Amino acid sequence: MAVTVSKTRDMLVDVARQLFARMGVDNTTMNDIAQASRKGRRTLYTYFKSKNEIYLAVVESELDKLYNMLLDVASKDLPADEKLLTFIYARLDAVKSIVFRNGTLRANFFRDIWRVEKVRKTFDLREVEMLKGILDAGVKEGVFSMPDVEITALVLHHALKGLEVPYIRGQMGNTISERIKRRDNVVNLIFNGIKLK
Repeated sequence: MAVTVSKTRDMLVDVARQLFARMGVDNTTMNDIAQASRKGRRTLYTYFKSKNEIYLAVVESELDKLYNMLLDVASKDLPADEKLLTFIYARLDAVKSIVFRNGTLRANFFRDIWRVEKVRKTFDLREVEMLKGILDAGVKEGVFSMPDVEITALVLHHALKGLEVPYIRGQMGNTISERIKRRDNVVNLIFNGIKLK
């Protein structure tokens, strides 16, 4: 029974995601979602009280995909410095592809930042834990040195969040040579800081 319940819910979320991406959240009604899913309005309202609730479920579902992808990166058998860079770029690329996959929904990811932020809280905490794991491993391997792994993980997490919009909008380089130059700069900033030695 529980499997059917979650399958139906997941299907409704995916149908809503596709409609939101194509028509925009504001232009999609609960009736549209019910019709497109071939489920009655009653079934839809069994799972979701409002369009806002289903919108948040869509965002949460996309963040779960991102989390699982990052978990794969974090569990790779790589030296900590290589793993950290792989994590950073995989994360930025994944956020970009999620946003573009969702078409007109992408405007809402930025416009409704506080609404999305509430749903992101769980993802953010999980991401900080993954970063701490990578940094801890790097300290144990003798690759990293830092006074406080937890604070460093938090700073990296917030820096990545801050880079999302410029990265998605292509402000961090569109050509391969621009991206390589920027990547080298990011590597230098993360691993060497900005202080003269």
